[in-house]
Amino acid sequence: MRLTHLVATAAIAALLASCTANEAMDTVDVDLKKVSSKVNYQLSGKIVQKMQAMSMAKDSPIMLRIFKEEGVLEVWKANSSNRFEMLRQYKICAWSGKLGPKVKEGDRQAPEGFYPISPGQMNPNSSYYLAINTGFPNRFDQANGRFGTNLMIHGACSSSGCYSMTDEQMQEIFALSRDAYKGGQQAIQLQALPFRMTAENMARHKNSPNIDFWNMLKPGYDQFEITKRPPEVNICEKKYVFNQQTDGKFSPTGQCPAMTTPATMQGALASYNAKYNEGYAKATKKLDGMVWYEPTEAERKAIVAKQRVGKELAYAPTGTSLDAGKLMKVADLEKQEARRTELEEAKKAIEIQQAELEKSTRNGKSVPVPVENPLPKPVLQAAVEQPGAARKGFWGSLFSKGGADAQQLEPAAEAPVDAAQQQPAGQPQAVQHSVAVATPQPAATATAKKPADAAAAQTVASTEAAPMAEQAVAEQQPKKRPFWKIWGN
Repeated sequence: MRLTHLVATAAIAALLASCTANEAMDTVDVDLKKVSSKVNYQLSGKIVQKMQAMSMAKDSPIMLRIFKEEGVLEVWKANSSNRFEMLRQYKICAWSGKLGPKVKEGDRQAPEGFYPISPGQMNPNSSYYLAINTGFPNRFDQANGRFGTNLMIHGACSSSGCYSMTDEQMQEIFALSRDAYKGGQQAIQLQALPFRMTAENMARHKNSPNIDFWNMLKPGYDQFEITKRPPEVNICEKKYVFNQQTDGKFSPTGQCPAMTTPATMQGALASYNAKYNEGYAKATKKLDGMVWYEPTEAERKAIVAKQRVGKELAYAPTGTSLDAGKLMKVADLEKQEARRTELEEAKKAIEIQQAELEKSTRNGKSVPVPVENPLPKPVLQAAVEQPGAARKGFWGSLFSKGGADAQQLEPAAEAPVDAAQQQPAGQPQAVQHSVAVATPQPAATATAKKPADAAAAQTVASTEAAPMAEQAVAEQQPKKRPFWKIWGN
């Protein structure tokens, strides 16, 4: 199977992890209780003094840069020489999904790429305190069939494809952007990148399925590192191109025009790439047999679960991939990925079964199960004809006394019947008739006169048992009123 990521040695991983340390992040001195207007909020004296010390005008242009893996958002601002320096570095509170670009609506991926942000993309009335629309999908995304809506940088620390900050951080980022627009900046460049594209990190992610996309973004990253100015970005042949000179026009889906890289840039890139290639070769050698396990969003959330204590339910920090990930041997990662695949397949099978059950049970409503009639069914006990015994006629059977060898039709013992299961009033009484047939003979039969002598008793006994066939037929006949009832009740 294709490995998720290659990794640097433990020393390299430790170096990368140090970038996420709390001391590397800026503390935002914003008291929201004192903010009367989110749109007109003025930056604190502390940050204004920092800009003055760095030779930055309050309304000079800015650039935003995001690194997913580290969970960092940086604000770069132009100084008096028009070179950008990093003014602020914030810890991203929440970002969803894993490393890699957003492809479609609902995939929970946060965008990666280069996005221009105009003043119209600022949203002061966001449900997430304040928001800045990233502009996804841009021309590159559209040319490659990628789609999605409302991909933001916003507050509230909750993400489903966005980059979410704390409300205090968002208040400061919003104010820095507003002031840059007031100074005349037409569009703020957002560089949303998976990680710092150093030789070590690129080697660590060498076998990622996203590596071709990241290699396309890397020249933009490199050129900013060299010039400290946001690169000029264009799209042609469905790919990014940076700082290219041409007399033609760029079309996102059309063929790239004849392009050239400025001579000064070519020289700087040659020196930069030579050093990069040397570092990449060394990192690749160190990575032999080891891989970096990239954690899931749930695993990232688990390491910062305590941060949610006492906060609102919507507050959902996700942690960083560096803190939740780990170094593994290639064979161990393959086993872990195979196990994960099995669990996912089992989960899908259960979901399919549940869906089928929902469909077969009337959209979730249980289907009534037929139950047995609560009234007991009589078990008829027919007399067994004794060999040589004379058959008794109807009249003799009617007025005879039941002897020791005579057997009457008796119903089976009735089971207790729940009152809730009783047959409703007004329902036809067919079942009740069957019970009546099985009841003992009327008292009139029981009070027949006793034979006068032993011979008469013997005659009664010999004719008491009736054939089973006759009894069965009699049971199937409708119940008739006994003839003696005609003469009086």
